[in-house]
Amino acid sequence: MGRHSLRGDILQAGLRVMFRSGYHGASVRDICAAAGAPQGSFTNHFRSKEAFAAEVLDGYFDYLKGLISEALNDETLTARQRLKRYLDIITGKLERDRWKVGCLIGDLSLGASSHSNLLRERLDAIFREWRTPFASCIAAAQAAEEIDSQFDPTELAEFLLASWEGAILRMKVERRPAALERFKTIMFETVFKARSQHLASDRASTLHGSRRRRRVGRSVRKRSRRR
Repeated sequence: MGRHSLRGDILQAGLRVMFRSGYHGASVRDICAAAGAPQGSFTNHFRSKEAFAAEVLDGYFDYLKGLISEALNDETLTARQRLKRYLDIITGKLERDRWKVGCLIGDLSLGASSHSNLLRERLDAIFREWRTPFASCIAAAQAAEEIDSQFDPTELAEFLLASWEGAILRMKVERRPAALERFKTIMFETVFKARSQHLASDRASTLHGSRRRRRVGRSVRKRSRRR
């Protein structure tokens, strides 16, 4: 029987350590200790810490793509409901970690992209790939007239993901879900507001304006008669 390769163990340990300590705080020594591997084994499998972090990032994104598929490919939900479902799935994962752990993509965007061209370019590619299924889902919601079609689906996908990452960062600071719930409530009552709600709101505004104009008209006529 061949010797067990420590490569996978080191990658899994690296994810845990980077979540806990960040990219710069995660030393090779700490990563190998968490993996139960001798420190020399790190350089046997990875040419640099930077290249190692890129592999950890790719593994994390593969995991995230599974969650995206679970939510956005759920044919039992409408397209708008699928978007909300994804955010709820992620909220559940964050709750499991007691609001202490966020998203590795956001963490590395803040902590490593300004120091590593390799990671910055990989993160940029991930964001571009990440937005694609969301843009498709948003386009489907627009085509079904679930949500307003004023903005381009890709732009909305970019806005959704960037804003969600900001809410996750705030959650980590507060160690509670308030920022996530606030984001979801506002996002789905404004940008992704159900079109039926938009129409009802428009009708209410039109009716209110019409009533106001009639009241003003009656007031003007009364003043004219007094003269």
